[in-house]
Amino acid sequence: MNRTKRLPILALITFAIGIPLSAHAAGPESSKSLLDLYREGGPVMHFIAICSIATLAIAAYCAVTYRKPKMLPPKILADLNNLMTQRELPTAYAYCQANPGTLTNALATALMKANYERDMFNKGAMENSVSDDCFREETKMMVVVNYLNTLAVLAPMIGLLGTVSGMISSFSALTAGKAEASDLAKGIGEALIATGGGLLLAIPSMFLYFFYRGMVAANMADMHKALSHMLDLFTGEAQGTPPTNTPAPAAETEASAEPA
Repeated sequence: MNRTKRLPILALITFAIGIPLSAHAAGPESSKSLLDLYREGGPVMHFIAICSIATLAIAAYCAVTYRKPKMLPPKILADLNNLMTQRELPTAYAYCQANPGTLTNALATALMKANYERDMFNKGAMENSVSDDCFREETKMMVVVNYLNTLAVLAPMIGLLGTVSGMISSFSALTAGKAEASDLAKGIGEALIATGGGLLLAIPSMFLYFFYRGMVAANMADMHKALSHMLDLFTGEAQGTPPTNTPAPAAETEASAEPA
């Protein structure tokens, strides 16, 4: 597992164990469990818990769906490059239909615009189709990734709501003439725990948002490059092999050797 794949996993682990660690950070004398802290945080902790589950679900979905081997399967890339080099358009189109995906769907749409009677097989229209499909698919992917950003922004606001609720409880106790520390501790504890829970959710959510946003952008850029290369193979602008030094034709060599 490479380093980039470890990052979201480490973030999820940190997110999962962060609350218990914060519970023990208060000191060895504290014997409160995670459930006790959850209860002391007030009603807003239920909303934070729901947002936490949603964050984990979206992060897991992005990790499985938006990884590069899923979006750019090496075998499919090799097969399509071979078919496009041989200009087997019907076979390539049937292959795309048999293997649906972001890459194959974009290529299938471009192949429908191929025209042998036009200059460069109507390559301009095919390139425009590839660009439009890549942009459309990236936009759809970012809709899911943006939910992480939404949760990252929403979590501190929910925590702030719990803070306000806890402070209202504390001031209500003061108004009622209860000036003992134990009377104020409940409201202050609710305020602090709710704030900490919101931040504990917001920090990994924001990290995961930027991580998957970069992943989607990088993978879509590689996909656009791969599709453009397939079109170059089809039109003959790319040979599919690295350039080599080839000797000049004999006729050109003799012509250059003749005196002026």
